[in-house]
Amino acid sequence: MKRGAGFTLIELIVVMAIVALLASIVAPRYFNSLQKSKETALLHSLTTMRDAIDQFAADKRRYPDSLQELADARYIRELPEDPLTGARDSWVELPPPADMQVSGNVWDVRSGAAGRSADGRLYADW
Repeated sequence: MKRGAGFTLIELIVVMAIVALLASIVAPRYFNSLQKSKETALLHSLTTMRDAIDQFAADKRRYPDSLQELADARYIRELPEDPLTGARDSWVELPPPADMQVSGNVWDVRSGAAGRSADGRLYADW
């Protein structure tokens, strides 16, 4: 009687254990790099919108009434998506301080995401 070519159950279990061990080593690094890329994208979006707000204020001598006004006036192409919340409407628009005596409703912008970054700062404080 001839035995067929193939793998035994023990060989398959050993291979699966090796694959599971490698996956458990790689997975945390993958998720950390994914979070870091979202934080980098958030910083870039905030910098771009803040620059656009400043340019709008310099050109029009007032601050915009909304972030959508920046897009409508073509200071930004479109309102970016918050990479942490995945939504375009989660941005928090901050009005100018009362002592500035300027018109407009958007002096600064922050993320509406809850939680803390890898360095411990709140996303709402960026």
